[in-house]
Amino acid sequence: MRRRDFVALAGAAMAWTLPARAQQPAMPVIGYLGSESPGPYASRLRAFREGLAEAGFVEGRNLAIEYRWAEGQYRQLPALAMDLVNRQVTVIVAPGGAEVALAAKSATTTIPIVFEMGGDPIALGVVDSLSRPGGNLTGVSSLSVEVSRKRLEFMHELLPGAGSLSVAVNPTSPTSNSQVKNLQVAADSLGLQLRVLTASTEQEFDGMFRTVSQMRPGGLVFTSDPYFAYRSQRLAVLAVEHAVPAVTQSRDFPIAGGLMSYGGDFEQSHRHAGTYAGRIIKGEKPSELPVQRVTKVEMFINLKAANSLGLSFPPSLLSSADGVIE
Repeated sequence: MRRRDFVALAGAAMAWTLPARAQQPAMPVIGYLGSESPGPYASRLRAFREGLAEAGFVEGRNLAIEYRWAEGQYRQLPALAMDLVNRQVTVIVAPGGAEVALAAKSATTTIPIVFEMGGDPIALGVVDSLSRPGGNLTGVSSLSVEVSRKRLEFMHELLPGAGSLSVAVNPTSPTSNSQVKNLQVAADSLGLQLRVLTASTEQEFDGMFRTVSQMRPGGLVFTSDPYFAYRSQRLAVLAVEHAVPAVTQSRDFPIAGGLMSYGGDFEQSHRHAGTYAGRIIKGEKPSELPVQRVTKVEMFINLKAANSLGLSFPPSLLSSADGVIE
């Protein structure tokens, strides 16, 4: 075969194969909308990827993920959500609370959205029904917000001599008012005076702990809020520094040196969110996927922190703990 004939034949072959390649389906893309930075999300991201794997998807192999991080600046969430919409992602995952879900919902009515939150998605206006959410949203809801009252009861059991307890509230949270109302009802039933302390920035944390440390005896109960949960290490450092008995929603708090936590299992809820995202990519409609309720609630106790505070946990609390840190 002459060289000229060979070049012509090769060119014809390329012209035939290139369109075939172009017709191959594009890799699906998840738009992941995070309220913080990747560091605080690390354990949740691992669980999310486990859920994706259960649905048959692995990032970088048959799936791409576009991440958008608000770095704790929640007012940036709507713009970040709109950026994912403009990128025409296959599905948006909005984990980490009502703020993220509402930002995603406001950005699109067509792209499927999988949320993960601790509050009631119906009360917050995210979906109309748990069984048949309708529209383009579905997701996972844990019991984190609902169990704020139990944290107050546990702190009262640990500090029976305290006539008042303090409650940390993020006033920018969509669930703050309902949580405070529930906590006030619980405090009234226990004969406790409730002191509400507000904090929506890290700069306010130190003053809040200083205020509680001046009360004797004093205890601090954190409402359920992603902003607090993702700053568990900082809160634990301040609790130790100011010698304040405190309870939060996240196990990261006692693991970092704080006294106690009680709340929903974040890893379980994020794993479910990953599974739902995978199912939607496979073709299921969010309107037909019921909102999942994560019913597992976990308690972690740090005995070293209790000893440094001169406290002894009642046997009833110790026996209920899912994890005890010696």
